[in-house]
Amino acid sequence: MPKGYMYILECSDGSYYTGSTKDLARRFMQHATGNGANHTKKRLPVKLVYVETYTRIDTAFYREKQVQGWSRKKKEALIAGKYEKLLELSIAYRDK
Repeated sequence: MPKGYMYILECSDGSYYTGSTKDLARRFMQHATGNGANHTKKRLPVKLVYVETYTRIDTAFYREKQVQGWSRKKKEALIAGKYEKLLELSIAYRDK
């Protein structure tokens, strides 16, 4: 049984919010009703666009922090399931 989730929400302005939680349904409702993070409450409505499940919440939290540091293009590749693009999108422009 999953003990943690890393999720990505798409906000009404097209921005992404990345979070982690033990209870995905409860946390999504908090965001959807304006009782979640400051970022999402100012950009309602929100849509759940991606979820990963983990057996430990600390692993989900670590993954959240990792994905938060990603570029928009890299997050969009993850959401679209284009995993083969993730490595390419990890290379800094100056290193190409």
